[in-house]
Amino acid sequence: MATAKRRSIASHGDQVVTAVCAYSDFFRFFRSWVADPLRVGAVAPSGDSLSRLITQEIRPSDGPVLELGAGTGTFTRALLARGIRESDLTLVEYGSDFMRILQHRFPRARVLWMDASQLGNCDLFPGATVGAVVSGLPLLSMSTRKVMSILSGAFSHVRPAGSFYQFTYGLRCPVPRPILDRLGLKATRTGATVRNIPPAAVYRITRRQPFGITRRSSIPDGLTA
Repeated sequence: MATAKRRSIASHGDQVVTAVCAYSDFFRFFRSWVADPLRVGAVAPSGDSLSRLITQEIRPSDGPVLELGAGTGTFTRALLARGIRESDLTLVEYGSDFMRILQHRFPRARVLWMDASQLGNCDLFPGATVGAVVSGLPLLSMSTRKVMSILSGAFSHVRPAGSFYQFTYGLRCPVPRPILDRLGLKATRTGATVRNIPPAAVYRITRRQPFGITRRSSIPDGLTA
């Protein structure tokens, strides 16, 4: 009886801690969004439904995994739940506050404080390539040049059959067809959820042919930054 009571108290305590953390994360996201809405792109962290959706195809064998715009670690926790080892995670985050949170919550992961558009200039995985990229970046609010840099840089680290997963609040793929064509990529909608605020969809972006990206590409004709 006493043991059951202690378990009940412990469970209640865990629920309180989870609620406090969720409220704290919401406040941090909202404050960051107010300060720079184009960079953050969302007023609140992604929900569990979207986190499961964007990571549903990823397997432990896909490690190492690269996460862009990791925020407070919502997608990161979903990746761990999928069996990805924490030491196989590289988390890229531009916001210094979020970066420190990630370092605290995922001490065995590699956390990089950097702009994702610089990925092509870094030798992040010497002797290895990643099997999947999970992106929480607000691509719709970015210039064409920056989206090109992010995608080409990310795919320079991705193995031939690897995938780039991107969510969007929009009605279509957040990467325009001319950019996909120029980079030799294709996008497939893998699902959507209305149990996120706001509702969101997920796209899988892959190479059309093995080794389709061999160098950083210029902006295609007819597109402006």
